[in-house]
Amino acid sequence: MNSTTHTLSPLRQRLLDDMRMRKLSPKTQSGYLRTVSRFYGWLGRSPDTATAEDLRRYQLHLVEHGISPISLNVTITGLKFFFESTLDRPELMRHSLKHRTILTTAYAAGLRVTEATHLKVTDIDSGRMMLRVDQGKP
Repeated sequence: MNSTTHTLSPLRQRLLDDMRMRKLSPKTQSGYLRTVSRFYGWLGRSPDTATAEDLRRYQLHLVEHGISPISLNVTITGLKFFFESTLDRPELMRHSLKHRTILTTAYAAGLRVTEATHLKVTDIDSGRMMLRVDQGKP
């Protein structure tokens, strides 16, 4: 062991152990650690105290700041692993899937918030891969 020893929080160590037990690739592990660290920085407190509403607000924050759909997906996957595997709190991410779908659709289609909130299932034409937007701005 080298002379500089880093002390890891028990929560971070548990996340590392969980990823190692599931044999996640080093790149995936790095991405998940980065995701949880960024969430922690945004939240301003330990991520194990987060609520479903905190996760929803964080996702909105990311979308408002121009995160790409791919990066949003990676972030949600990392948080999902953390909350389901490390904290054993899958209910937090379950509530978040509906919001993820709305956010991803709104972002991918370039919708404004009011346009996204007015969407209905009947507005989706999956055969033609189109959305019908009511009350949209030109």
